[in-house]
Amino acid sequence: MSDATTAGDLTFAGLTGQADLLARGRVTSARLVEATLARIERSQRTLNAFRHVRAAEARREAEAADRRLAAGDRAPLLGVPVAIKDDTDIAGLPTAFGCAGEFPVRDTDAEVVTRLKRAGAVIVGKTNTPEIGQWPFTEGAAFGLTRNPWHHAHTPGGSSGGSAAAVAAGLVPAALGSDGAGSVRIPAAWNNLVGIKTRRGRIPTDPEPELFHGLTVHGPLARTVADAALLLDVTAGTEDTFAGAARREPGHLRIGLSLRIPFSGVRARLHPVVRAAVTRLARVLTALGHDVRPVEPRYGLIGLDFLPRSLVGVHDWVVAKVPDPSLLDRRTRANERAGARLRPLLRLARRAEPLLHRQVGTVFDEVDVLLAPTTATPPPRADAFTGLPNWRTDRAIVAACPYAWPWNVLGWPAVNVPAGPTADGLPLGAQLLGPADSEELLVSLAAQLERAERWHERTP
Repeated sequence: MSDATTAGDLTFAGLTGQADLLARGRVTSARLVEATLARIERSQRTLNAFRHVRAAEARREAEAADRRLAAGDRAPLLGVPVAIKDDTDIAGLPTAFGCAGEFPVRDTDAEVVTRLKRAGAVIVGKTNTPEIGQWPFTEGAAFGLTRNPWHHAHTPGGSSGGSAAAVAAGLVPAALGSDGAGSVRIPAAWNNLVGIKTRRGRIPTDPEPELFHGLTVHGPLARTVADAALLLDVTAGTEDTFAGAARREPGHLRIGLSLRIPFSGVRARLHPVVRAAVTRLARVLTALGHDVRPVEPRYGLIGLDFLPRSLVGVHDWVVAKVPDPSLLDRRTRANERAGARLRPLLRLARRAEPLLHRQVGTVFDEVDVLLAPTTATPPPRADAFTGLPNWRTDRAIVAACPYAWPWNVLGWPAVNVPAGPTADGLPLGAQLLGPADSEELLVSLAAQLERAERWHERTP
């Protein structure tokens, strides 16, 4: 490693930055991965971001990457360390999805992992997630509390909380999460990250035909739009589609500012500090030349479509994949039972989706993109949800995170962008929302906003 490429430089160099340093021979993958593993080990007692660390495998893969680099190979992520949420199969490791117990070791990689390895990425481990991804906080009897690197007393969010904490702390330059009700966007908001909820079908979910009856998709978490776009291109198999969009100006857009909370049957209120942060971004977008106006989608009773798909998904995962359900959190067991009862409504929920597309989609006759809060509150304390009964947990979840889930029902893309810190330094976020074919536009707009906001220059 040269004097110009110190350990500090590498920590927050990002995905594209580390790939460039490797390609130019400024650092070896072996050295980069060794530093990554050391940072993970030092952070586990405080952040607790990882469920499994692939130390021996990562070292071997880094050595193989260095041989490929020396031979002139320039795969897009060759030698770069990344992390994967513990809901995705990696050969040689169990997939416990946040649950306690002895899970079988997987024999094969999920397709998204195969694509990462083909691109040369070194997967250093699997990150913590709450049981079956149900909650926007990351804790569980199997692994304890995962904490926010910006303030250890607070949660990093969830359910991709381990991935977000790992990226925000500079343990890895980017990580893969999944989003079934905001599970990429919420932890991105609470960790000053870019998080992309991809449109349904963009990134393969194999070996599963779909996740949680179409609600859940894979998505990248990174500190910059360019890094998130590169990870998206690799996992979606789209070459330079999204990285190219991050380099383009979005053009003049009609942007709708939407602050109303979608109906979910539980009361929630937008915290004044979040309202102020999102409306400040609206003013920044106006200064960038866009036409920003208040507008509200017609969500109606979209929550009635979400609930059966979500809870039946919990039931299916428990029945198919949990060796000992008695070890599950009592809230998980209650949700699993509810999912069994709601299965008769699943077909009706899926059939309602085209109607919801038309109903909500009419807003895009007026605007090109929506700007909305990602969460209603700043990050709660890390132990705020510990030991709560199921009904109080549900109320607390909706109170903190009522904005993200409708886009999972619709299957449309969304991007969380940092919206600035609170007075105490806790990150906040806002969503850029679009219809099914708007991913490139959202990435381009997010990149323009990043050039104005420079959020990646802030570190914990």
